[in-house]
Parts: sequence; C-alpha cells; structure tokens
Amino acid sequence: MRIILGSGSKQRKKILERMGVEFEVMVSHIDEKGIRHEDPRKLTLALAKAKADALLPHIADPALLITADQVVVCTGKIFEKPANADEARQFLQAYGTHPAETVNGVAVTNTKTGNQRVENETSRVYFKHIPEAVIERLIQEGNVFSQAGAFSIDDPLFFPYIDKVEGSRESVEGLPIKLLEHLMKEVSS
Repeated sequence: MRIILGSGSKQRKKILERMGVEFEVMVSHIDEKGIRHEDPRKLTLALAKAKADALLPHIADPALLITADQVVVCTGKIFEKPANADEARQFLQAYGTHPAETVNGVAVTNTKTGNQRVENETSRVYFKHIPEAVIERLIQEGNVFSQAGAFSIDDPLFFPYIDKVEGSRESVEGLPIKLLEHLMKEVSS
C-alpha cells in the first residue's frame, strides 16, 4: 500500500528513509497556532489529527497516511518552534539547567478503510551547559527555527551538549519508529 508522510519535516523524512520505507510527501499547511491545548500530549494528538483531516480529501487512492506533531516541554512550559531569536535563546538557555521532554503525537490513517490510530510517545533529553557563543551560533545558522524546542540532536554543533537521552533517538527527532510501526500494523489489519 502506498505510504504518504503528511509532513514537510526533514527529520521525519530522514527517519522513514533510514527505515527503508518508500513514501511520498504531502504537507497540510494547517494553522497550527489555531489549535491550542495546555496538555502537550493532547495538543500534539490534536495537531496530528488535524493534519490528517486536512490531507484526507486530497488522497484518492488507498494509502497509509502518517501525520505527526512534536513539542518540547521544559520548566513546565511547552516549547514549539521558536517564533524569533529571543524565544530560541530562551529555550536553549533553559536546557542548561533543566531536561527537555519531547512529546510526539502520531496519527496513522488507512485511507481505504478510514481506520485511524493516534498515540503519544515521550522521551527525555538531559543537557550539559550550552555556552552562550554556541547558542548565538545556532541562532545565526537558523535551523533552530524549524525545530520544536529549537534543537535537533543531529546538529553537529548542538550534539556535544547532550548528556543523555531517555527514550528513542527517533522519538527525540520527531517520529518514534516502534510506535509508528505499531500504528501502521493496527490500521492495516
């Protein structure tokens, strides 16, 4: 069955490529800021479902549609993609003293049957102190603005400041593989 990744995320594309999955990409272009919830688990699930709902009318052939969203929780606050350099700086400075919890909402929809499953997965990342010069360089490079919580564990500049990860690397990157495989199997049967 055809597989569609309903996301423009470079990280999610890389994860599916590493899995050896053949897929195509469709982007929903929903207003993510128009969907709000104080609970990060409920927020990410609502966003993953909204992305699927926006794409389903555009898919005619049977397919498995994968949609997802991620936020980072640190110091009790939800960190999404930073809106500007000041917000990115605040996020990155917070990691020097507090761990970050990545919260993923994943939805897989079988477009033939309408069967949809949604679940969350979280991981926790602990950091070493991130020097101000490194924070400023990360902001100047600009990749922080396309990532929940303003970081990617793949970034060679950022990676040395990760102390440890509790959970899966793919979960931190934005698409937990074991959860994805489980949901794909459930909607296919």
